[in-house]
Amino acid sequence: MVDKSKIRVVVGMSGGVDSSVAALLLKRQGYDVVGVFMKNWDDTRDDGICTATEDFEDVKKVADKIGIPYYSINFEKEYWERVFQYFLKEYKAGRTPNPDIMCNTEIKFKSFLDYAMNLDADYLAMGHYAKTMVDDQGVTHMMRPKDGNKDQTYFLSQLSQEQIKKVMFPLQDLTKPEVRQIAEEAGLATAKKKDSTGICFIGERNFKHFLSEFLPAQAGDMVTPDGQVVGHHAGLMYYTIGQRQGLGLGSTKESTAPWFVVGKDLSKNQLIVEQGYDSPLLYADRLVASGMTFFTGNPDHDVEFKATAKFRYRQCDVGVYVKYHAATKTADVYFDEPARAVTPGQALVLYNGEECLGGGNIDAAWKGARQLQLV
Repeated sequence: MVDKSKIRVVVGMSGGVDSSVAALLLKRQGYDVVGVFMKNWDDTRDDGICTATEDFEDVKKVADKIGIPYYSINFEKEYWERVFQYFLKEYKAGRTPNPDIMCNTEIKFKSFLDYAMNLDADYLAMGHYAKTMVDDQGVTHMMRPKDGNKDQTYFLSQLSQEQIKKVMFPLQDLTKPEVRQIAEEAGLATAKKKDSTGICFIGERNFKHFLSEFLPAQAGDMVTPDGQVVGHHAGLMYYTIGQRQGLGLGSTKESTAPWFVVGKDLSKNQLIVEQGYDSPLLYADRLVASGMTFFTGNPDHDVEFKATAKFRYRQCDVGVYVKYHAATKTADVYFDEPARAVTPGQALVLYNGEECLGGGNIDAAWKGARQLQLV
C-alpha cells in the first residue's frame, strides 16, 4: 500500500474556493501538501489596494486552517515575456487571442510546475475542473470532469504529456456546489468568495481602456463588404469576429437587422461589418490551425480522424473531420455543418467523447476557396 504521507503535492492556491478545497481534500487523503500562491501581475486597484495581497491573505487563512505550509512565488517577469507580449502581438495583428490558454501552458504548468519540482514535489495540484486518467500503458489522458458546466479542459488543451502526467485535479469528480459545501463545512475563509473572472491573473478591468494603455489605437472606417463607409471604429483591436455590441450602427432603409463584425482589413485599417446574424461571411466550412498539441503525444506521421471541436469556451461541440500534418504540426479541420464566427487567434480544441484530445491556434477560417475575416 502506498504511503501517501511520503508523496509531496504542491497546490497552486489562488485565494479562491476551488484551490482551497483542492488543498483540503489532498490533506485529508494523507498527502504531504504544500500551498503556493502565484503573483503574476501588479494588480493595484484605483483605490490603492492590491488584490493579490488580499488573495494571499485568504491563502494564509486557508493554509493555517487545514494545517499546511504556504509560500508565495512571483512570476511577473515570465508572465510579461511569455503571455502578455503574445497577447499584445496577437491583438496588434488583428486577431483575438486567448491568454488563459497561454497562461496555463507557459506559467501554471511550466514555470510553476518547474518550481514545484524544485520543492521536491511528486505532483502539482490545481483547482481546475478537469480529469486525468492513466491507461494500461502508463499514458495519461485528459478527460472532461464531472461538472460539465465548469469544464476547463478547453483552457488546458495545449498542455503536453510531460506536463499532465505530473498534475492532479482533486475536483475532477465534484460539482461546484459540492465544492462550496465542502468549504463551508470545513469553515474555510474562501467558502463564499465569488469566482474570479477576466484575463488570467489580470482580472476584471475595462478591457478597452486596459488595452489602450499598451497598444496605441488607430481609428478608422467601418465598411460594408462592398466598401461602403457606414461608420467609424476606435481601433481594430477592440473588435472581434461576430461582435454585435458597441458598433453604434442603426438600421438602414433596406433592413432593421443588427450589424455584426464580419472581417478586418488591416492594410486599410477598416472594420468590415454587415447586417444580419446569418451573414454568409460569418459562416466557415473549415479552418486551419497551427501549433497542434495532443495530450498523448503528437503523431509522427500524418493522420486523419473524426472528432468534435470547440472554437470558443462554453460552445457546444460540433462535428469535424481533422487532417493533421505531422511535419508542420498544423491541421485542416472540416466542419460537418457550417460554423459561425470562427475567429483567428482563438483556440481549436478537439474531443473524442469524454476525452479531450488536445488543440491548437486558429490561423484562418475558410469558405470554399475564400479566406474569411482577415483580408
